Amino acid sequence: MRLFRSALLAGAALLSAPAPAQPVPPQNTTLRDGAQTPAPSTAAVKPIAYAQRTLPNGLRVFAIRDTTTPNVSVQVWYDVGSKDDPKGRSGFAHMFEHLMFKATRNLVPEQMDRLTEDVGGYNNASTADDYTNYYEVVPANHLQRLLFAEADRMASLVVEPTSFASERDVVKEELRFRTLARPYGKLLSIYYPQLAYSVHPYARPGIGSLEDLEAALIDDVRAFHATYYRPDNAILVVGGNFDPAQLDRWVDQYFGPIAKPNRPIPRVTAVEPPRTRAVTRTVYEANTPLPAVLVSYHVPPDRDADTPALSVLNAILSTGESSRLYETLVYRDQLAQSAAAFLDTKQSTGNLVLYAILAGGKTAEEGEAALKREVARLRTQPVTAAELAEAKNEILTQAIRQRETAEGKALVIASSTIIDGDPDASQKQLEAIARVTPADVRRVAAKYLGDNQAATIRYLPLEAKPATAQSDAIPIAPTVQAVDLRAPAGIQVVTPAPEGRRILPPAPGQPVPTVLPRPVEARLANGLRVVTVERRDLPIVTASLVATGGSATDPAGRAGASSLASALLTKGTTTRSATEIARAVESLGGSIESGSGRDGASVDVTVKSDQIDPAMAILADVAVNPAFKADEIERARTQAIDAVQVGLKDPAQLAGLVAERAVFGGSAYGSPPEGTPNSLKAITREDLTRSYAGAWSPATATLLVVGDITPAAAQALAAKHFGGWRAGAAAAPRTAPVETAAPRVVVVDFPGAGQAGVVVARPAIARADPRYYPLAVANTTLGGGFTSRLNQEIRIKRGLAYGAGSGLSARRRGGMVAARTQTKNPSAPEVVGIIIDEMRKLGAAPAPAAELDTRKAVLVGGFGRAIETTDGVAEILGDYIVQAVPLSELGRYTDVIGDVDPATVRTAAAQLLDPTAASIVVVGEAKEFVDVLRQRYPKLEVIPVSALNLDSPTLK
Repeated sequence: MRLFRSALLAGAALLSAPAPAQPVPPQNTTLRDGAQTPAPSTAAVKPIAYAQRTLPNGLRVFAIRDTTTPNVSVQVWYDVGSKDDPKGRSGFAHMFEHLMFKATRNLVPEQMDRLTEDVGGYNNASTADDYTNYYEVVPANHLQRLLFAEADRMASLVVEPTSFASERDVVKEELRFRTLARPYGKLLSIYYPQLAYSVHPYARPGIGSLEDLEAALIDDVRAFHATYYRPDNAILVVGGNFDPAQLDRWVDQYFGPIAKPNRPIPRVTAVEPPRTRAVTRTVYEANTPLPAVLVSYHVPPDRDADTPALSVLNAILSTGESSRLYETLVYRDQLAQSAAAFLDTKQSTGNLVLYAILAGGKTAEEGEAALKREVARLRTQPVTAAELAEAKNEILTQAIRQRETAEGKALVIASSTIIDGDPDASQKQLEAIARVTPADVRRVAAKYLGDNQAATIRYLPLEAKPATAQSDAIPIAPTVQAVDLRAPAGIQVVTPAPEGRRILPPAPGQPVPTVLPRPVEARLANGLRVVTVERRDLPIVTASLVATGGSATDPAGRAGASSLASALLTKGTTTRSATEIARAVESLGGSIESGSGRDGASVDVTVKSDQIDPAMAILADVAVNPAFKADEIERARTQAIDAVQVGLKDPAQLAGLVAERAVFGGSAYGSPPEGTPNSLKAITREDLTRSYAGAWSPATATLLVVGDITPAAAQALAAKHFGGWRAGAAAAPRTAPVETAAPRVVVVDFPGAGQAGVVVARPAIARADPRYYPLAVANTTLGGGFTSRLNQEIRIKRGLAYGAGSGLSARRRGGMVAARTQTKNPSAPEVVGIIIDEMRKLGAAPAPAAELDTRKAVLVGGFGRAIETTDGVAEILGDYIVQAVPLSELGRYTDVIGDVDPATVRTAAAQLLDPTAASIVVVGEAKEFVDVLRQRYPKLEVIPVSALNLDSPTLK
């Protein structure tokens, strides 16, 4: 994958089923507390309307028209993935995905980014076992340009030594970043597939290995493109606002002339044999804060008739906090810090995967036994009617949410076509899920999840390895069958067209106007502010109750108090237990989440619109009547400590926490918002109730309701459920001042770190400051997006990192600009130097107006995509509330960004990006870079990770 966005769709392939039989009339089910579980109905999920045709060269084209959006999504999916990696070349399909963004006969390298990101859209790609997909979202008037570009890289990709070597280095950094540097990185991406398969090439990790990447040759790349990147092995899906007749003409113009090769496409024919004997492996890995265990079971191909029942089984196991894995392993028995399952279905044999990261003091053996007990319970006991109905409702709600955008609809059709060979597979899947019975769930559990069918991995900390123990090897089995790719005869090496003969992309068309959401405000008699944004295109509603406060109010030595108090809102009220809250919301097909940031907190629920009344009742209960019971406090405290310990083992996360301490010292924004093990242990119930009382009051809170509901209906529901809310008498917690500290250069010596996390951070401004908009443009020029200056210099030109960027955190009372990347340890000093230089350049000379226009388009485009979803609108408005920004900002954002000029950007950069006020933090294997870094910064501080104290402003 090219960027940080995760879109591999692992375990989330859209599933198919046989043609639906006559539906069974739905009936309500009663929960244990007497509430009614609404009967699931697929009527809420309308089939996606699409037009389909096939060109003479074999390209299948799908068009999904949606005139409610000003954007279009263009997706090209190729029926080739990691399973098709040539023998001895694991990771090849993924590396090739990167090369598709380089030059073509008519496009210069990275021009795809210019055609998308620079006009307010974005592009990305991902490689899975069975496919490689390329997808873009752009303003609708740029559709023709994207069709031209996608056709050009299908027909005439240029593969030359410089870009090949550069992208191979980038992929190596991605391997280090995603797999080698992160805690548990090897568990899912390397060990799970290698143990799961003995014959099928699914065994080979999609990311590959450093050795195989180094062995790849440029002729291999050219052969791969000629073999698989052809129109009869691809589908084109266009979703969004377009004229259908015009789309057909453009597709014929650009894709029609691409020739269909007169040779067969090599296909994987290996069939994975059933596993009839359980297998277990134990590995010891560095940088593993807590033991983990993973258990996988083979399941049939995605198109199999048993997949709907397996989907329901998976939802019962792992969707939400009323799921069996969470309720037993995490909540009741406190065996695990987290536990989950996913259904990893494919074109061929897939897997149901269960895994748990154990709680502190618990063992992998205990976790393994608990996971397998839950599997045995599915085999031997029927699931309840309430569990079944809840799982179906959750699946339906997820399906509706996926259809909120043109991109989501296109993804549904594309993945159904590639994985199942049927664009209607997703809809058939939903209809089949509605007919799944408890007997079906038990039957598939017995068929696929036997004790003798399990492949188990115990993943243990290296420092816990006994002197006499030996770590098991989990290699790719020698019996795995891979395609022996032969270069097709007569491959023509494509070269760039000479200057002056290059065909330029067509000009953009007339812009499609954006319809901005219109917030409607009202107040209840008790002072509660109610804001409604009506959107009637899909039957879904997000309700978010937002309060001010946040971690900036945490008392000294009690970092994490606000975060812990917010988390406890959903863990019990005066009338409902934590389990009852989870069951009540999830039985509606929804989810409820609570959390806090630096300046505020929120509780959010998203449900189908016909369930908003009971969902609002639960939302009100958790916000108004939290119990803060002693046992729940201790449970949440333990989970928070375990989660923090996991995060502290990630060099990038740790670098970010150290940077905030370095910038803000002992003031309100300096302490870790989630707390530290020491501060979390010190928090008392009084701290939590004080934090709650200071933040949650009807006079200061705001209820946001976004989606399929009128303002009048939303206000009536608010009055019904929140009208009786009265604030308590407890004093509000004191908000500490926000001050900044003198700049520092800090190296945290992290022995064994797979990469170095690098952060250069300095103080910024409050969100309400008039300089916010020019600073936002300056920051986006520096590090916002793939074509930003930092990413150009660090990734594209030098291949030093998987990605590099910068972020502006403009809060209620100040903020921070932080440039970040993660690189191999020896490269850290070079990367620091690049970041410092680029920050300085922005204030030294005005950026070209043309460059700033592209960066403004990035901001406006990101804003436009965010407001396409109900939770996106709610999040933006929630941020405005806690940042003390008027909601009218929603309507003026685009215009104000557009009015920013080069002079104000330079002024903002000179004042607020000057690196002389920045602290530099590097977390990594110090011996590999510290001497070089010290030459430039003689006063550099080295702190061993074992001595690092995030509770102290000095970090010591």
